[in-house]
Amino acid sequence: MSAPVLDARGQRCPMPVIALARAARAQPPGAVLVVLADDPAARHDIPAWARLKGHTVSLADDGGHTAYRVVLGGHPAEKSTAGA
Repeated sequence: MSAPVLDARGQRCPMPVIALARAARAQPPGAVLVVLADDPAARHDIPAWARLKGHTVSLADDGGHTAYRVVLGGHPAEKSTAGA
């Protein structure tokens, strides 16, 4: 079974991340989502969002767009309490 693909090509920041966040809510930990995006901001925004949420991302350039393979984790990244 292949991963669901979110086609965010032609959408500008912050829409690719918003679409990814909405789709991720309905998926269990360990699920994989693929986002196709051609907005240059997505190269930074999608990995940053994934880190904050405890997910992992791998990238694959495919000509005019980038495919982001997001593996959903179970928990948001832990906030540091050092020095508290």
